Amino acid sequence: MERASECCRGSVPLVLSGNQHCQSLERKMTLQRACERGDGQNLVTEDVTVVEGDVATISCRVKNSDDSVIQLLNPNRQTIYFRDFRPLKDSRFQLVNFSNSELRVSLTNVSISDEGRYFCQLYTDPPQEIYTTITVLVPPRNLVIDIQKEIAVEGEEIELNCTAMASRPATTIRWFKGNKELTGKSEVEQWSDMYTVTSQLLLKVGREDDGVPVICLVDHPAVKDLQTQRYLEVMYKPQVRVSQNYPVQGLTREGEPLELSCAAFGKPQPTDMRWLRVDDEMPQHVVVSGSNLLISNLNKTDNGTYRCEASNAVGKSHADYMLFVYDSRAGEEGAIRSVDHAVVGGVVAVVVFAMLCLLIILGRYFARHKGTYFTHEAKGADDAADADTAIINAEGGQNNSEEKKEYFI
Repeated sequence: MERASECCRGSVPLVLSGNQHCQSLERKMTLQRACERGDGQNLVTEDVTVVEGDVATISCRVKNSDDSVIQLLNPNRQTIYFRDFRPLKDSRFQLVNFSNSELRVSLTNVSISDEGRYFCQLYTDPPQEIYTTITVLVPPRNLVIDIQKEIAVEGEEIELNCTAMASRPATTIRWFKGNKELTGKSEVEQWSDMYTVTSQLLLKVGREDDGVPVICLVDHPAVKDLQTQRYLEVMYKPQVRVSQNYPVQGLTREGEPLELSCAAFGKPQPTDMRWLRVDDEMPQHVVVSGSNLLISNLNKTDNGTYRCEASNAVGKSHADYMLFVYDSRAGEEGAIRSVDHAVVGGVVAVVVFAMLCLLIILGRYFARHKGTYFTHEAKGADDAADADTAIINAEGGQNNSEEKKEYFI
């Protein structure tokens, strides 16, 4: 922020080199009265924000230079630079630029003790003074996640704490589980000018959280991308799945074999797996080999529910398979029925096609004979001498009435 010049509120010190001494009391009073009048607004500067250990640059600039003396003082009102001369024996201050219009000074390896107001003075008549503020930022010294339980069991609620130590200003802590942001509860403790922030996160874990990172991320103006993480380790009871190896997606029929397999996954990995028949004893001809169950010759007495159980240190789980044994010809009868339906459909199609052909032939036959009937009915009309005779000839009189017969089929 650029700051316009403002007058001092105490005596105006003037540091001179060699054998020169400070101004007389009368001169000081004159300068103070000039400050109180607010005359002159010729100095400009900006506030400086710097990270601890970095370099801060202070600039005292004159908008309209008249060759007046420029001086820079520290917060204790000790002269750092008078023109291009450095009375203060602190080698961290170095002259960057000096001219009639600017005095620019750098301060290396900035620490908290360097924070405060630095004064630019311009010896005009009346004199002018302006201050710039150096603010020192301190990133967290350390970032640590503490977890209540190194190994959790699914369904448990665990507590995680993330601590950002000795920062300035106080940090903001954000939590993430994978890519999902979570909400924690933060507490701030102040030690002198430094702040320690602790954020607490309560998290109910499930099997899907095993191996997922929980991230503690810091928002602070002095540092970017500062984070730490811990991977969750969650124990959970087995997940069990039963699959039919043979017959593959086919009917389980009498006299044929059946093979089932059982797979179980958990943390820790299940060590105990067994097959049983629900609500009944396992048939004697059933062979169990590890995670597989085999029935070499199915019969209807094998009908029932077969269960695979698996357990680990967390708990026990199971999966069921319901067996129904069909007749040995169950699939064949279905195939015969499908063939019969195809034959009947073909016969019906042939019959319909034959009837359509017959209808077309009969239609053409009737159309031809109907034309001949009308032609004979008008026979003799062309040779008549007059209209009455033509009508009589066309009708054919009573003599031809027996010859006109219609046949219908």
